[in-house]
Amino acid sequence: MKGFGYLRPTGVEEAVEAYAAHPGAHYLAGGTNLVDLMKLGVESPGVLIDVGRLPLDWVEELPDGALRVGATVRNSDLAAHPLVRDRYPVLSQALLAGASGQLRNAATTGGNLLQRTRCPYFQDLGKPCNKRQPGSGCGARDGVHRDHAVLGHSPHCIATHPSDMAVALAALDARVELYGAEGGRSIPVADFHRLPGVRPERDSEIRPGELITGVLLPAARAGVPSAYRKARDRASYAFALASVAVVLRVADGVVDQVGLAFGGLAHRPWRAHHAETALLGAAATPAAFEGAVALELDRAEPLRDNAYKVPLARNLALDVLNRLAPAPATA
Repeated sequence: MKGFGYLRPTGVEEAVEAYAAHPGAHYLAGGTNLVDLMKLGVESPGVLIDVGRLPLDWVEELPDGALRVGATVRNSDLAAHPLVRDRYPVLSQALLAGASGQLRNAATTGGNLLQRTRCPYFQDLGKPCNKRQPGSGCGARDGVHRDHAVLGHSPHCIATHPSDMAVALAALDARVELYGAEGGRSIPVADFHRLPGVRPERDSEIRPGELITGVLLPAARAGVPSAYRKARDRASYAFALASVAVVLRVADGVVDQVGLAFGGLAHRPWRAHHAETALLGAAATPAAFEGAVALELDRAEPLRDNAYKVPLARNLALDVLNRLAPAPATA
C-alpha cells in the first residue's frame, strides 16, 4: 500500500472543500471495500478524507411519511431500525443478506452504494480490465465469467454490481441525496449506477467531489408486502449469483403497486421496468407473474458459462411474487 495523506473534516461543506483542494482524493467512511482495494493496489489515493464521523448518522421520518437515512448510518443499524423493519422489510432483509455481521457493523449506507465490483479481473493488477485500466480489454469475456452479467453488459465490461442494499432501494423507488461544489441534488437509486457501455470505469453518476449525504425512501405503510431473496454459493459472506427485491400490493385480486429489481445480473441493480409495466393493473396470478418475468429476462444475453443465471433469477422472482400475493378467495 502506498502512503497517503489523511484529513478528518467536521462538516459536509468542509469535506467537499477538502476534496476540491486535493484532486484525486477519496472519501472514506467504513472502509470495508476501499481499504481492501488500496491493499491490492487497485486504488491509490493521495489523500483520504474521513467522512465516517460526519453528523449523517440519523434515520428520520419526514412530515409526509418518507424516511431519510443518513449516509453514515451503519448497515446493521439500518437493518434493525423499527421503521425499516415495519415499512420496508425488503430493505432490512437485503441488508442482512449482505457480508457478515462484523462488516455490517462497519459498512455505511453511502459506502454500500459506492462499493466496487468484486470481479477478480478488476482486483488483479496482472489481468486486463477496462474498468481498472481503460483500453486494456476485458479479461473476463473469454476467461472465467460464471459470476458475471447477463443483462446490460457491453464488449468492454461484463462485471456485476455487488450491493444487496441497492437492489432493494431500487425496487422501493428510493433516491440518493448528494452534495458537491455545485450544491445538493438527488438521483433515483435505479438511475444512480451506470451500465458499462464504452466507459466501464464510471460506476455511477456521481460527479467528482460529490458526497452522498443520505437516501430518501418514499412514504410507505406498515404491512405493504415486500421481500428480498438471494442465491449464492454459500449461506453467508458471499455475493449474489442472482437476487430479487419485490414490493407488491394487491387490491381485489389486481396488482396496484409493484417494484421489482434484480441483483447479480448486471453492472447495476436491474430495475425490471418491462415486468412492472406488464403486472401493474393485471390479475395477481401465477400465470401473470410468469409472463411478466419472462418478458424481462428474455432480454438477457448470457455468456458461455453463466446462462444458469437466467432460470435462477426467474425462479427467485416467481417464488417471491407468489409468496407475497394474497391467496385467492375461496367460495
